[in-house]
Amino acid sequence: MHLGNKIKELRKDKNISQDELAEKINIDGRQISRYENDKMNPSIEVLIKIAEAFNISIDYLLFDDIPKKPLKQKYFGIINKLETIESLSDEDQQAFIIFLDSIAAKYKMKQLANSI
Repeated sequence: MHLGNKIKELRKDKNISQDELAEKINIDGRQISRYENDKMNPSIEVLIKIAEAFNISIDYLLFDDIPKKPLKQKYFGIINKLETIESLSDEDQQAFIIFLDSIAAKYKMKQLANSI
């Protein structure tokens, strides 16, 4: 999908007009139409503002076959680490799950102790 189509799709998903997006990123409203119709490509600065406006990764905007990912995500580091679990051996995956279960149990015990 072209960059223009992605911008248009994101804008429609958020139910905002071209002018509203333009105002949000501080550019002329006609520019959004030019981007969406692939008549122009946004500058890097504008591309960053578009990504920030939609909280979407810049790589999603620029490349095909990149899944939508938030630009800013509170626990991004943790999520990236969790995605690597699939590449671990079965034994290491099981050890990881046991570790997570023990952390969760510790948390629950603290909650119970505090409620008494």
